[in-house]
Amino acid sequence: MCRWAAYRGESIYLEELVSSPAHSLIEQSHCATRAKTATNADGFGIAWYGDRPEPGRFRDVLPAWSDCNLKSLARQIRSPLFLAHVRAATHGATRRDNCHPFVNGIWSFMHNGQIDHFDRLRRPMESMLDDENFHARTGTTDSELLFLLALQFGLRERPIAAMAEAVGFVEQISRHLTGTARVRFTAAFSDGRTLYAVRYATDAYAPTLFAAPMGGKGGYCLVSEPLNDETDTWVEIPAGSAVILDANGLDAAVFEPAWEPEAKVERSAAPAVAL
Repeated sequence: MCRWAAYRGESIYLEELVSSPAHSLIEQSHCATRAKTATNADGFGIAWYGDRPEPGRFRDVLPAWSDCNLKSLARQIRSPLFLAHVRAATHGATRRDNCHPFVNGIWSFMHNGQIDHFDRLRRPMESMLDDENFHARTGTTDSELLFLLALQFGLRERPIAAMAEAVGFVEQISRHLTGTARVRFTAAFSDGRTLYAVRYATDAYAPTLFAAPMGGKGGYCLVSEPLNDETDTWVEIPAGSAVILDANGLDAAVFEPAWEPEAKVERSAAPAVAL
């Protein structure tokens, strides 16, 4: 399983999530405490938003702890919205194209989890993509393909609903082809204005997701595991939740996969999340 951290709020230096905290993302790359494996050494990546609509991005296949460029960039770059990820590969070779975050236009996406039987599901998943989205695929991971499916299903217009359809479609074809479905999915994605996150699994083992205020009024970070030992600061987001973080603050909603063309997930009926 991978580890990731995301932030939206007033501009802060990336190092405030990536390298400075006691249990920073770099620390988690070799000493994760809430993952199946403690080491996440199959590459890293950061995507950040600045003055232009499209995000900047830096990725490499080195372990995050061994790349001095990552610490240098994180110390110098300020951003009001960024995504950072350290990878423990489940599907796809260790190469730069398979490192998160993935970017398409103004959208960025990163994921922790996996799709069982991906080798059997990959071709029917790809068959749902139009030419533009199919040719946008550069890597071989289930994560990137889920991102492209969500774009195909309308991520730009209705982000949470499109992601629900993408996950629901994968579950449907998995049951059809293998007789079962297991998806573990905790992801963050953004258009540079709003930060979205989803925590979901078909079983009882959804990858973890925590939230805490950061960076001044209305700012929050979302992380795979807390960045420090201040337990009162961190709230665990329940499985089966979608999180929406925008200029109005943080909101939460129920997340349920739905393979229906007009399926929608509303920003209401949220699980009890006190922040």
